[in-house]
Amino acid sequence: MNAESEEKPKPRILIVEDHIPVAMLMTSLLTQVGIETEAATTGQRALQMAADGHFALITLDLDLPDVSGFEVCRRLKENPFFHTPIVFVSGRPTEENQQHSHELGASDFIAKPFRADEFVRRLLSHIEGGIKC
Repeated sequence: MNAESEEKPKPRILIVEDHIPVAMLMTSLLTQVGIETEAATTGQRALQMAADGHFALITLDLDLPDVSGFEVCRRLKENPFFHTPIVFVSGRPTEENQQHSHELGASDFIAKPFRADEFVRRLLSHIEGGIKC
């Protein structure tokens, strides 16, 4: 076997964000460090994609057009077989929102606007096994 056939598959992150420019920025930052991404712009689509695909991590906005990010997180975490880290990325980083996200089982809460290097570093720290960039 050669080294190419032994390469590990790239981790995939599900980006749940209804503002397309923000989702595009997040995708660009993550692909630059070798992460594959898929995006959902609604909570319902995020729930479908999370059920159908294996993701190393999910980023989740609080304000989605159909259901709140909190509700998406609650629904995902009520499944005892769901162990994917969820990181909220929101423009409403109040203490109450951050506390509620952790009570629901989220791994982290990143405030928008974010610094690109910090965003990538914090997401990578939550991916199983850790990834160095």
